[in-house]
Amino acid sequence: MRSRVYMISLLVFLVFTVNFTASTLYAQKSYKESPALTDLVRQGKLPPVENRLPEEPLVIEPIERVGKYGGTLRFFMVGADWPTLTRTIGYEPLVRWDWNTDFARVSPNIAKSWEISKDGREFIFHLRKGMKWSDGQPFTADDIIFWYKDVLLNKDLTPVFPERLTAGNRPVVVEKIDDYTIKFKFSSPYGTFLLQLASVGSEYWLPKHYMKQFHPKYTDPKKLEVLVKREGYDVWYKLFQKKNSYYENPERPTLYAWILKQISTAAGKKIVAERNPYYWKVDIAGNQLPYVDSVTYEILTDTQVAIIKTLAGEYDIVDRMVITPETYPLFLEGQQKGNYNTRVLKPADMNIGVIQFNLTCKDPVLRKIFNDPKFRIAISHAINRDELVNLLYFGLSKPRQPAPLEESPFYHSKYANAYLEYSPQKANKLLDEIGLKKGSDGWRLRPDGKRLEIVMEIAPDYRPDFIDLCEVLKKYLSEVGIKMEVKVESAPLLRQRILANAHEVTLWGGDGGMEVLLEARYYIPTTPSSSSWAVEWARWRESGGKSGETPPREIRQMISWYNEAIRAQSLEKQKVLMNKIFDLHAKNLYVIGICSVPEIISIVHNRVANVPPWWWDSWTYPNPAPIGLYQVFIRE
Repeated sequence: MRSRVYMISLLVFLVFTVNFTASTLYAQKSYKESPALTDLVRQGKLPPVENRLPEEPLVIEPIERVGKYGGTLRFFMVGADWPTLTRTIGYEPLVRWDWNTDFARVSPNIAKSWEISKDGREFIFHLRKGMKWSDGQPFTADDIIFWYKDVLLNKDLTPVFPERLTAGNRPVVVEKIDDYTIKFKFSSPYGTFLLQLASVGSEYWLPKHYMKQFHPKYTDPKKLEVLVKREGYDVWYKLFQKKNSYYENPERPTLYAWILKQISTAAGKKIVAERNPYYWKVDIAGNQLPYVDSVTYEILTDTQVAIIKTLAGEYDIVDRMVITPETYPLFLEGQQKGNYNTRVLKPADMNIGVIQFNLTCKDPVLRKIFNDPKFRIAISHAINRDELVNLLYFGLSKPRQPAPLEESPFYHSKYANAYLEYSPQKANKLLDEIGLKKGSDGWRLRPDGKRLEIVMEIAPDYRPDFIDLCEVLKKYLSEVGIKMEVKVESAPLLRQRILANAHEVTLWGGDGGMEVLLEARYYIPTTPSSSSWAVEWARWRESGGKSGETPPREIRQMISWYNEAIRAQSLEKQKVLMNKIFDLHAKNLYVIGICSVPEIISIVHNRVANVPPWWWDSWTYPNPAPIGLYQVFIRE
């Protein structure tokens, strides 16, 4: 899988050409296929493999070695957890992450090559001539134009235009150059567009030949109305959305390595996906991928059952839901009995949790306190991170601030290590300096004479460890005279309160350790719902100054640097700009980190080959899909 990596820099209408080890395959047109498909070809039910593949298939170098055909990959799903499909068989964007990506570069996928204009506003993608949908129909630029004109620009189907397809607050324009060339045009430079394309949710095409029958532009309105009512809907676009859902409609053609054939989310049943005979990737020996015949997903009722079955060796690759710091020792001990081995799952998050004092808090007294850097630095010095890591995270983490990870090109050592020292003495000194004197009862007082009490709001829906974490933080703050109340809420309620700017301080997971430019919520105020440390400043940024509050000069400067960074076409330029932002964070500590997210393990059954030693755990990297399950094979 180690294809040439495409830099996002040095792009002045230079065509990046794929240069794989097996490029001679393009000329000789000699390919091999699964024996099951050979039988179908002999029966006249399928065209020969040479006619099913594109002229230039994507050539994959397997992680370990060339595999063999056959077998079934076994996964599980807890209920109707549809994202599991995306994280396994449903990741095929125009450009993709390699399994060991640094999140600053992308590789070819559906697009065999691309060009970027000198000003960074236009992106031209070259598709693979002869590539086909899973039903054998051609995949062309018309499928992208159909998505653009008839879905993206249709208000019924897309009532809110996606932010990732805008630049300079103006939407993208997509143009067809020819059947296998497409152009994305933006009104201003968009240096992170390729990174967005490699992330989840960036499949910008639909099978026009199939989906147009459900669209009023292409179907007689009376016929469509009859179809809509027959399917139990009241408007055409609901039917369209249903038919476009590949996990609910197995008839919809796809570009994935496997096609869903059996769909049931009833407990004890299995979802089954079978190989796509028109899949457009081959290995370095000319074997059409995937190696594995089918993929199954056993439907379970809860994670406890998943833990038991994983320990028993009933699944082939497990990297989500069941493996936690608590179950970590259990899975390590069970390797021999369960006939599996472990790999490292590296979190792309930069922190276990980020403390965000609301710098635009409605309470004017608290706002003034929170905006003093000495207060935030004092809080950081009050936290005994070494003790906390041992108490809650089995010693598997290390203290750090919410800076990019060491593996990131944007790593900033000074910020990562700023004010980590546990020193109640320093914390008390700083709190005294800003006038937060202690009362007779030992609790600190606000400038207006009231007791300084802060409310930490958390939503442990997906992070139950936050409850214990906050209790420990509460103890540390009490030791320097600050009274903290912990308020536990549902995630939807907390988001509502954040949007209303009704909170004082929150704790949330530390995204953005690797996807620095894509997930910048802790680096600048991005949106009101995500940057709870600066809600009204984020609202100002999001609205272009039409609402919210004008941020202080240094925050405006950080926003400007970030906007320039996401437009920059050079990684080096992006690093220079982001370093300026991190310099200010290292000085002022706008948000406070606790410790790194512990590396945990992934379970890989011993019968499975071509699995890397580690991979990322990230919302933009739908693990384990980027490892390339199509090149995984069964040893048996």
